[in-house]
Amino acid sequence: MAVTIRDVARQAEVSVATVSRALTSPELVRASTRERVLAVAADLGYQPNLAARGLITGRTGNLGIVVPDLNNPFFTGVLKGVQSQARQSSYAVFVADSDEDPAAERDLVLAMAKQVDGVILCSPGLDEQVVRELARATSLVLINRRVRGIPAALMSSGSGMRQVIDHLVALGHGRIAYLNGPRTSWSNRERRRGLKAAVQRHGVDLVDLGPFPPRYEGGLQAADLALAEGVTAIVAYNDIMALGVLARLRDRGVSVPGQVSLTGFDDLMFAALCQPALTTVAMPVEPTGRLGVDLLLSRLGRDGGAIRQEELDTQLIVRATTAPPSDSRN
Repeated sequence: MAVTIRDVARQAEVSVATVSRALTSPELVRASTRERVLAVAADLGYQPNLAARGLITGRTGNLGIVVPDLNNPFFTGVLKGVQSQARQSSYAVFVADSDEDPAAERDLVLAMAKQVDGVILCSPGLDEQVVRELARATSLVLINRRVRGIPAALMSSGSGMRQVIDHLVALGHGRIAYLNGPRTSWSNRERRRGLKAAVQRHGVDLVDLGPFPPRYEGGLQAADLALAEGVTAIVAYNDIMALGVLARLRDRGVSVPGQVSLTGFDDLMFAALCQPALTTVAMPVEPTGRLGVDLLLSRLGRDGGAIRQEELDTQLIVRATTAPPSDSRN
């Protein structure tokens, strides 16, 4: 038979209400009493009824996360960090995939708000006004989107892009194509911000193409357009798109990096496994997921927590898809 809260109260020689307070609002119970209750609960193997606790505390013990595309390993990496950190604080995680549909993002957050204590919204494509509306409906934390007054866990995409351009220029590239991601993507705007600063500093001839779907098929489509522009290097919005570019160049008999250099963004597992291995920017995917949970739990604290927007560093990973342009090696 399962141990009940009454069993704990009887063994600890306190009231049921005191046991409840010791478990849900420990600051309201004298330290010696709280320690005795917790010790008895541990000895008896008491497991609180989460539904009953929710009625007392107004909390569900659940967090939600909405991602644009679970087929993209970038977002499953974020989710892994979210689940790991949530589990350490005894929270369950509800997951939803918006399929990169802003209307679906909004509906999913509003539906989750009724079942969770707060929601993490990952790389949303929503208008800022709608994001603010959602922040009024539930405790909200953003990943890879900056909106004033809303906590956010960010990755330094602009810095990563500057590292890419610095690397390509150092190799001797002067005409570079950038394959844009979705028009609504905050990450793409941040990449472009770093890109523009770097190409202006170096005097690079930039060919700006897209937007393209941030998928393998988007890379297949973009590769021919980039080649037609006579560039010596291609910078893709993300690794999955870069893999599509690599496949299309191989089909056309274009050597990478012999004739064209190629870089991605994210440093997914496939980046190191493809042939040739992909030069890319490592994004702190799991750490950002963990940070998102920390920011959300801080907001759920008694004092509401300060509104923090924290940015984690990115790092260029040089592999085999970048080299000096072929004319500089003749």
